[in-house]
Amino acid sequence: MVKPMIPPLLLAKRWDGMLDPKGWWISEKLDGVRAYWDGNAFISRLGNTYFAPEWFTENLPSHPLDGELWGGRKQFQNTVSIVRKRDMSGNWEKITYVVFDVPNAGGCFEDRLKVARICLKGHPHAKFHTQRRCKGVEHLKEELGRVEKLGGEGLMLRRPGSDYETGRSSSLLKVKSFHDSEALVIDHLEGAGRHKGRLGALLVELLDGTRFSVGTGLSDVERDSPPAIGSVITYRFQELSDGGVPRFPIYIGERCDVKWPKRKR
Repeated sequence: MVKPMIPPLLLAKRWDGMLDPKGWWISEKLDGVRAYWDGNAFISRLGNTYFAPEWFTENLPSHPLDGELWGGRKQFQNTVSIVRKRDMSGNWEKITYVVFDVPNAGGCFEDRLKVARICLKGHPHAKFHTQRRCKGVEHLKEELGRVEKLGGEGLMLRRPGSDYETGRSSSLLKVKSFHDSEALVIDHLEGAGRHKGRLGALLVELLDGTRFSVGTGLSDVERDSPPAIGSVITYRFQELSDGGVPRFPIYIGERCDVKWPKRKR
């Protein structure tokens, strides 16, 4: 079996609240599916192919792009459902490929911005992600509040003049009021009351063995057909308890682009 090609992606670290963001580029953090356009197809973080229709990818450049397949705010699970289908059936018209970098274009970030604007100009299904200069911490907090009120996930900060690096880099920072993370589904807990006879909560496990339940954020459809045991989900939480358990976890969606590592016992 041929191993999938893992795309050389730039990954973000978290803003620590101490670094002065003045002069950095601000953009909205999109709650879509990360997708590397290799010139022929969309590739996931794990190296799997997203089978987009030809009419969607027509006139995309022959060189790589880094972006997100995005179906809109609060549409993460719908987006995943659309892009995972191998038969390319339906609903791709609801997706936009939002590009935030051109990895192999050379030059600094601002130079690559210009390349992206040119190669995506007029494309009906792809666009370059809007970037604004940050005026300082207060401006950053105001933007974060504005985006979150609209239902957005948070913000991204990009260091001016930065190169495109592979792996986690302090040149790209995510800014959020809430934390989010991944967990492994290990059991389905039966519901009570109006949820009697279907899923009440997901019992999940972290890499360190910590277990807790996630029952908030699940739709009726997801309770009737929940993520399978052994699948990986994304959840959002406010803080960790003294015992290291996420407080007030909220289900966001099932991940198709994250491989759960085996825990050492």
